[in-house]
Amino acid sequence: MTHPVDEFLPPPRLFTLGLQHVLVMYAGAVAVPLIVGRALNLSPADVAFLISADLFACGIVTLIQSLGMTQWFGVRLPVMMGVTFASVGPMVAIGSAYPGTEGARMIFGAIIAAGIISMAIAPLVSRMLRFFPPVVTGTIILVIGVTLMRIGINWIFGNPVGPTAPRIVDPAHAEWLTTVAAPEGLRLAPTIQNPAYADAGNIVISAVVLASILLIARFGRGFIANISVLLGIVIGGVLATIAGKMAFSKVAEADWFALITPFHFGMPIFDPVMIVTMVLVMIVVMIESTGMFLALGELTERKITQPVLSAGLRTDGLGTLIGGIFNTFPYTSFSQNVGLVGVTGVRSRFVCVAGGIILIVLGLVPKMGALVESLPTAVLGGAGIVMFGMVAATGIRILSNVDFATNRNNLFIVAVSLGFGMIPLVAPDFKMWMPHGLHPLIESGILLATIAAVGLNAFFNGARGTAAEASRAAALADH
Repeated sequence: MTHPVDEFLPPPRLFTLGLQHVLVMYAGAVAVPLIVGRALNLSPADVAFLISADLFACGIVTLIQSLGMTQWFGVRLPVMMGVTFASVGPMVAIGSAYPGTEGARMIFGAIIAAGIISMAIAPLVSRMLRFFPPVVTGTIILVIGVTLMRIGINWIFGNPVGPTAPRIVDPAHAEWLTTVAAPEGLRLAPTIQNPAYADAGNIVISAVVLASILLIARFGRGFIANISVLLGIVIGGVLATIAGKMAFSKVAEADWFALITPFHFGMPIFDPVMIVTMVLVMIVVMIESTGMFLALGELTERKITQPVLSAGLRTDGLGTLIGGIFNTFPYTSFSQNVGLVGVTGVRSRFVCVAGGIILIVLGLVPKMGALVESLPTAVLGGAGIVMFGMVAATGIRILSNVDFATNRNNLFIVAVSLGFGMIPLVAPDFKMWMPHGLHPLIESGILLATIAAVGLNAFFNGARGTAAEASRAAALADH
């Protein structure tokens, strides 16, 4: 008999269920190119291209992961692939240090190299689970969420320091400081405060989006509740249009069809420090994917063997390589789609194959990318509070299963690692006297928290993580 995972459903049902998977993941999928594109100060047309490229690459990697075209690639389970939020912090740091196409080329160079390295180390990563028990993964995901929250808040209020706002330039390190008095050796730049900061109209729109998401999540049922973030963004877009804050001229100018061209921003730049940063991100992503695959194997009643797990992790690396070539980002399995498998009870991987095809089609329609790019940041702010807050809440849920009662050392691991992760948020200029090449590595705090959590766990607990613990942690995760 055909296993439910390999069951090929009638095409109309495949399309409907595949579209449902796409709608569930859509808001999370387009958030990362919006964040990174705007951090790089790219033109609206280039940000729209990033969104289209992301949807296109999402579809390709989903097909590879779900179909499993060879024994080397694809876990052959109902998996939807999307951009991981874990990579946002380092990419925003690169974008802040090197705005424009140069920063984009550095980001994509680091992603391409990390993808190749990830494919090579995929068989080894599953053996590293013992270094990443729930106390470590939960802490890292918590720090990722807290770090991203700054982006969501800035979407609501704007940047208090505008393009001509008060800043001091450190000529030796090209650092922008927000102090008022110029220390010795620094020169004061002419400045004014950003007059658009904390605009009341933007705050109202963000509040409406947030309230809409919460109301839909509370009173909606089934599929409607699952796409509450997407519906909240739609409501915010309508309100922004009525308020005259959203224009559709770029949407009208965009084509109905266009191919996604590799190396759109030029040949990638391979910076060693940035490559190391992205490889460390990918290791964390693959550890999380391991738990996700194990949880999905239990959900679909298909055993996950070591070769199958390696093929799935290798596809994370291949997807990241494809992402770098096609001007987009690192990929992982989206856990909300794993939850949707449990909600619907449909275990066929061909449903996600259909979802992948839909994503590819959406990526080839530039008007879709232009429409998303035209959304004011205030609309995204209300949704960002939910999306990024859910990342932090996922870390808390994983930590809720950690034994703090009989092993008080776990408290030290979480406390100190969280403190390390908060350093760049509380003291953003802590790195000003460090070599400039290290700044993207430590800008977001994710790397600092990861090193602290892994090191402290090894010191206090040794290497005792298990596949079962990873699977339980993944069952709680929700990107």
